[in-house]
Amino acid sequence: MSDKSHWENIYASRASDDLSWFQLHADRSLALIRNTAVAHDGAIIDVGGGASALAADLLHAGYSSLWVLDISAAALDAARQRLGEQAARIHWLESDVTRAELPPAHFDIWHDRAVFHFLTAADDRAAYVERACAAVRPGGHLIIATFAEDGPRQCSGLPVMRYDAAALSAEFAAATELVHTETETHRTPSGQLQHFRYCHLRRH
Repeated sequence: MSDKSHWENIYASRASDDLSWFQLHADRSLALIRNTAVAHDGAIIDVGGGASALAADLLHAGYSSLWVLDISAAALDAARQRLGEQAARIHWLESDVTRAELPPAHFDIWHDRAVFHFLTAADDRAAYVERACAAVRPGGHLIIATFAEDGPRQCSGLPVMRYDAAALSAEFAAATELVHTETETHRTPSGQLQHFRYCHLRRH
């Protein structure tokens, strides 16, 4: 995984709404989560969610058992400040996802928009998959979004992996099956267009 200091610098030096992956609302992710039909008290973890609006959107939609994991303390602090008093309703975890200690078979939904594609080393991807699949209960869901096969080749000064549906679902194939896939064209705050690939996977 990328060095923690890199991400602390990114989040400490730039406003959340100036980051290329910023969304005012995480509409696509929220729709995919709703489509799982997981109950509103189901456990959901948002990986790399420090600068994301998803936690706020999920609280507003009535979901009540939420975790946010991010490698950056600055990102988590910004998210807590943005949520104000509602931040106390969320479990915050500062950790590198490839080394995170998570409760086994705890989560109904694992959500990741734009973390997995930074894992360019096979060992890091294997560590991520192992932790994700161990943390999601049997029958639970993983929603993973990365740059699509025609997406950017780098982000925030770092190289990234790009995926089509077959390649992304293959990374998790030992423990999951592909339920649904779709693409999204994301417009960055600077006006550039980025293509994302979403895969909804179900844990065996």
